[in-house]
Amino acid sequence: QVQLVESGGGLVQPGGSLRLSCAVSGIFVSINDVGWYRQAPGKQRDLVASITSGGSTNYADSVKGRFTISRDNAKNTEYLQMNSLKPEDTAVYFCNAHIRTSFGRGTSEYWGQGTQVTVSS
Repeated sequence: QVQLVESGGGLVQPGGSLRLSCAVSGIFVSINDVGWYRQAPGKQRDLVASITSGGSTNYADSVKGRFTISRDNAKNTEYLQMNSLKPEDTAVYFCNAHIRTSFGRGTSEYWGQGTQVTVSS
């Protein structure tokens, strides 16, 4: 059973920083693309950032220059460094990963449980 466990959310003042982590555990062959999504109350879940297994990154326009996604393949962990946080960044953040669980099969998509990020003074 593959699990994604997130940590690092919390309350921060505008202009502050937070670092989210997402650790992948279980039995699998490889982790392909990973990413972070967020969902504010009453809104759809949107992509924040993604990174391929080769290290290519993609960011939503609203976070470019402020957020950085990274991954440590040795630790099966992905990160989201969030700087210059704004109240509009307030949301539940979910990590996402496309994981191959056995040889000869395609990848399946997995989600973390979500972690609350609140930006407020």
